[in-house]
Amino acid sequence: MSSTTRITVTLPSDQVAELRKLTDNVSGYVAEAVARQLRHQLLGDDLRQYEEAHGRFSDEELAEARARVFGTAGTVKDADAA
Repeated sequence: MSSTTRITVTLPSDQVAELRKLTDNVSGYVAEAVARQLRHQLLGDDLRQYEEAHGRFSDEELAEARARVFGTAGTVKDADAA
């Protein structure tokens, strides 16, 4: 298990009420949300760096990536709508 640090976070009361409806473990829920956001930002940074070095992804590359992630090939038109 990784180490933890106790911090204080201020949230709007209505958000806390909704969180408590979803989970008994608010800290765990928030920790997972932060981890997901960090992964999202790091992936975005990696993709931007790749494009800076190799050029923008083609529509075909984007369609293939969506197929691998979501399990369907999709079309270029579908990719434009996303």
